[in-house]
Amino acid sequence: MALREKRFIGWQLGVALLALAVGTSLGPLQAFEHADLNLYPYLAPLIRSYYQGLTLHGVLNALVFTTLFITGFHTFAVLKGLNRPLRWFNLGVAGLIAMLVGMLMAGYTMLANQASVLYTYYTPMKANPLFYIGLTVLVIGSWMIGWSQFATLAAWRKDNPGVRTPIIAFGSIVNALLWQLCTLGIAAQMLILVIPWALNLVPATDVLLSRTLFWFTGHPLVYFWLLPIYVSWYGMLPKQVGGKLFSDPLARLAFWSFLVLSTPVGFHHQFADPGVPVAWKYIHTVLTFLVVIPSFMTAFTVVAMLERAGRKKGGAGLFGWIKKLNWHDPSVAAQILGGILFFTGGITGVINASASLNLVIHNTTWVPAHFHVTLATTSTLGFMGISYWLIPHLMKKDLRMPRVALASTWSWFGGMIVFMLGMYWLGLLGVPRRVPLATATYVQPTWELPGIITAIGGAILLVAATLYFVVILSTVFNKKPAVAVPEAPVAEAEVDSSHTPAWLDNYKLWIIISLVLILIGYGPILLDMFMNINLTAPGFKVW
Repeated sequence: MALREKRFIGWQLGVALLALAVGTSLGPLQAFEHADLNLYPYLAPLIRSYYQGLTLHGVLNALVFTTLFITGFHTFAVLKGLNRPLRWFNLGVAGLIAMLVGMLMAGYTMLANQASVLYTYYTPMKANPLFYIGLTVLVIGSWMIGWSQFATLAAWRKDNPGVRTPIIAFGSIVNALLWQLCTLGIAAQMLILVIPWALNLVPATDVLLSRTLFWFTGHPLVYFWLLPIYVSWYGMLPKQVGGKLFSDPLARLAFWSFLVLSTPVGFHHQFADPGVPVAWKYIHTVLTFLVVIPSFMTAFTVVAMLERAGRKKGGAGLFGWIKKLNWHDPSVAAQILGGILFFTGGITGVINASASLNLVIHNTTWVPAHFHVTLATTSTLGFMGISYWLIPHLMKKDLRMPRVALASTWSWFGGMIVFMLGMYWLGLLGVPRRVPLATATYVQPTWELPGIITAIGGAILLVAATLYFVVILSTVFNKKPAVAVPEAPVAEAEVDSSHTPAWLDNYKLWIIISLVLILIGYGPILLDMFMNINLTAPGFKVW
């Protein structure tokens, strides 16, 4: 891989981790609120309110960090898998510049307390127009990087007719396609409804249509975060543990299933919205349940791979193979532990998608508990694990303080368990989410213990994040010559991919199926909403 491409990827990863550092440092402040500890007065005037801090935490972690890390990692996986340079390199660089400009625009408004509308930015709460324009520019920039990846794949397929796309490049391309499709919703929301309204070009907006377009993107966003980990689990982790990909066809089918099923599921976030017909809510509920299937497929495939690798190393008995996995490797440990907690996140996700059960936990702390188990554990902990070999590989440096990295991994795992238990408990007690509980007047005595547990979990996570950044910064700024630069792990399949059916490598077929299902799931209801658009909600500021 050429130096310019390594630098291109490195810039994306570096800015992503900077966003993670700032966003993560603000996270425990939200957790401490549940233990009646309000630290925001001590942060003024830098952070002026609970909602400003929560907005920075959510936007930087859930939107900026994830998007930049994923575009960088996918670029690496595409180039490594296809073994060729990035086509349309200048377009990719332009996309990165656009993402940075968009981040700075949105960041300025948040730091100036002009956009404390949370990462969902529900209208009619109204932020500075630069906030919305910045996020839009960031998304467009990510599209441009995706287009450069598509062009690289097209050139490779032209030179290799009939050859199956290597799995790490394949999974990355599918996720880039998912991103291009699902963000059409947020693009329409911004360009048609939100930005003209924020610029005062129109006096009001349509709240229901805006929320619907947001969740067109908002739920598939979860799978956009998740699939890079699947790329690693399928195509890289087997090499790291001394195994092979268990099933190449099953892996490809799982990726395509996410592409097809991820977008038409947004209405399960709108069970409480009276403007959405009940029939459409249940259609999206069924489709949401179907998304569980590729996750089960992945669980079977990855666990089978890990078991075979462990038994190859001498693991005996029912669970003896688990001990033989290289738990001393922080990259491996982070990915496996993230996968373990993802099981709990998946189960609670099914609960969220059930209309009857959702009525109990809707808008309670149960929802961010589920959210953090998926994003902050499976994705973020997995990304941390990937960075333990990717950053040293790109920079040709040794990973510094591997034991500290391992301590960070286990601390994050343990801290998230404590945090989620407290938040789930509070949610079952009916404690509302997104509320500064330290200053609330309706706090109940039964909330005290789970609130303290939540705060303890947040403190452990802060320690874990600090240890992680100590390791990364020590590695980046280490001037000692490398002893053993980590390789880029690329796994082999137990059965050569040439035996994979051709229809599992047919991009046009699956894109068409995805578009058809999106039209079925959203077309009629969006058409009705646009034909009966109701621009009656003026903007207002609540912070």
